[in-house]
Amino acid sequence: MGRHAIELTEAEIEQVEKLSAVMTQVQLADYFGFSERTFRNLMERDERIVAAYKRGKAKAIGSVAQSLIKQAQSGNTTAMMFYLKTQAGWRETQQIDHTNSDGTMRPTIIELVAPTEED
Repeated sequence: MGRHAIELTEAEIEQVEKLSAVMTQVQLADYFGFSERTFRNLMERDERIVAAYKRGKAKAIGSVAQSLIKQAQSGNTTAMMFYLKTQAGWRETQQIDHTNSDGTMRPTIIELVAPTEED
């Protein structure tokens, strides 16, 4: 006789949604007390678990993204640069040569460059 299939209750599926914001699938499996493979099998059998997991991740990403945008709009230069690099395709370029022609040191130049048509 085979083992009884594990099923998650509605309350546990709600926990998946809440916890997926801060936990990986491996960590969720540990939280519920079974293996990652068992958790993946549960997700394959029950679309509600997949939907809860994705919904929880999306809500967390949306919340953090909103916070990042607010910080960028309020003048946080680091937030501005991060947003432009990850969402707008901007990149940093660096000049490596640190000496002037007279042998004196000069500061490293880091430039934020917008994407071009070729990018």
